[in-house]
Amino acid sequence: MTLSIYNTLTRRQEQFTTVEPGKVKMYYCGVTVYDYCHLGHARACIVWDVVRRYLQFTGYDVRYIQNFTDIDDKILKRAREEDSSMEVVAEKYIQAYFEDMSRLGIKEADEYPRATHTMNGIQRLIHDLEHKGFAYP
Repeated sequence: MTLSIYNTLTRRQEQFTTVEPGKVKMYYCGVTVYDYCHLGHARACIVWDVVRRYLQFTGYDVRYIQNFTDIDDKILKRAREEDSSMEVVAEKYIQAYFEDMSRLGIKEADEYPRATHTMNGIQRLIHDLEHKGFAYP
């Protein structure tokens, strides 16, 4: 059985193919951790969990990465409201996220990079985009 997906770039349904035979790399831009998860977060996690499980069931080796945005104006605002630090607020809601997803039976990702741990790379990417005229300074 082949998997077809809708390609928003070509606006057509196309047969699913991989860059490397038998392997799939999935990335989900996860939650911004300034509050507890809501139904929209749960829905997205369930959808990608089902896709991953289906791909694994059909024989693909799946590497699934989901980030946490742990630096944001909303996090800083929440830290002020809770008389806390950005790091403490982020950690509190990351732990709550894991508890919620566990209750929903969502499989954990292979890796959970945090935005604060990749700031140098993010800054280089922004600089490159600005230099190429694809972003504004």
